[in-house]
Amino acid sequence: MSLTLREYRLNLGWSLHRLARESNLTDQSVRNAETGRVIRAETAKAIADALSRGFDREILVLDIMGLNIT
Repeated sequence: MSLTLREYRLNLGWSLHRLARESNLTDQSVRNAETGRVIRAETAKAIADALSRGFDREILVLDIMGLNIT
């Protein structure tokens, strides 16, 4: 099932800051990803990995709708 990054984050009950911390990214990097700004592939992978740990199942970058990856 594909959801937006915001939907995944809210389903976990995580704040933007918590997702940033779990991804080892800055709040601004996660905010950029969530609002459709261009992000690097490494940033998207870090976010997908953090979500995977949070949900205890694999979430691929391609499962996150709306990411704008360079």
